[in-house]
Amino acid sequence: MLRLAAIIAALLGGGLLLVWPAFLNGYPLVFSDTGAFLHQTAPPPSGPLVIWDKPHVYGPLIQLFHGRISLWGPLLAQGLCLSHLIWLMQRALRGDAAPGWHLAACAGAALLTTAPFTIALLMPDVFAPILLLALLLLGFARESLRRAEAIWLGLLATAGIATHLSHLPLAFALLVFVLLVARRAGPALRVAAPLVLAVLLLLGTNLWGHGRASLSPHGATFALARLQADGPAAALIQARCPEAGWYLCAFAERLPMDSDAFLWDSDSPVNRTPDGTARFLGGALLSDEARVIVAETLSAYPLEVAWSTARNALRQVVLATVGDTLVATHLEAAVRPRIAEAFPARELAAYDAALQPRGLLPQAAAPFLWPHAPVLLAGAVLALLAWWRGLGDRRRIGLVVGVLVGVSANALATGGLSKPHLRYEARILWLMPVVAGLALLPRARPEDAGRADVS
Repeated sequence: MLRLAAIIAALLGGGLLLVWPAFLNGYPLVFSDTGAFLHQTAPPPSGPLVIWDKPHVYGPLIQLFHGRISLWGPLLAQGLCLSHLIWLMQRALRGDAAPGWHLAACAGAALLTTAPFTIALLMPDVFAPILLLALLLLGFARESLRRAEAIWLGLLATAGIATHLSHLPLAFALLVFVLLVARRAGPALRVAAPLVLAVLLLLGTNLWGHGRASLSPHGATFALARLQADGPAAALIQARCPEAGWYLCAFAERLPMDSDAFLWDSDSPVNRTPDGTARFLGGALLSDEARVIVAETLSAYPLEVAWSTARNALRQVVLATVGDTLVATHLEAAVRPRIAEAFPARELAAYDAALQPRGLLPQAAAPFLWPHAPVLLAGAVLALLAWWRGLGDRRRIGLVVGVLVGVSANALATGGLSKPHLRYEARILWLMPVVAGLALLPRARPEDAGRADVS
């Protein structure tokens, strides 16, 4: 009973440590896109709303925890979820999990890495480390899990994969890795099941919301934004226009342009017609034409596309900082109205009083950011050392090297296929020093390992 109390205290304490930036801020961290996810379940007359460019998963999921009462609910759920996964990872790597080591691991992650700035942020980014840990545990450490825990990890991974399209290639890369390392059907099937379920969830929600059983009904617009910014699609448009008769032919001389500007600027080709008329839901309207242009670009410029994708992925790896998770950019227009319309007045007052919407959070957080870069670099060394010490142990090799595979796949999926952004790699790279550090801890004594069943 005493050990159970210590475990619960460690899990709760670890969860609070992992979201400490929210306490510094005085409110959960938000991003401009957080407003869109709140809009997915907003009350009438403004909602609920199906957003053209986002899966209809994360918004309904966090509503289960905020209930239109407070956003502290989903924030604390995210912290507790990661705390539990770190506990399970320690058990898998050491043979048992100790409360003291758990709190030390969570404190290290919270104080020395980018982890808390992802976990305290109400965005689907938090599911990148969640699904990575869950799938690796299912693939390589099933025997360390109780049945209920394995089911829980499968559900977590399913939801996590479906919350963001970049998580699909991440999960697929992990499936391939498990196949290559485990070389058995069981581990591969345990990893494949959440991926298949997530695909079905995306197909179903998109059929319901957009009338298309598609993984991403308008995803071609995002692919076109990346390909024109890198040059190949812009070159194709300029070569084929005006004969092709595409809508974008009228803007051929403006391309290439920054992919974010292409997608979101009010005067971009996506959002404003040649005569200056605003184009509502321009990204969705462009998706059918974008699908054709993307296919022709891949056919005409395969080497150029491959090179630009690799270049962007490599650039993404070194952009693992938290700067864009702290700023107030677009929060006044995108987030505050959603809180004002759906939550009690005290919740809006708490949001308004926080540092982030007032532009004060970057300065307040600055003293805590300096360890991130050296610790992430040290994480690479720790990972190599953990790999070396784990030679001959397939479970430890899978769990440690699997993190490196996940980090690489994340960079390819976000930087290579979308655009390098600061938060994209920061959301997952912190796992490298944490998991490697757990792998280097002393093994649990046999008498302690025997108690794993109660934890």
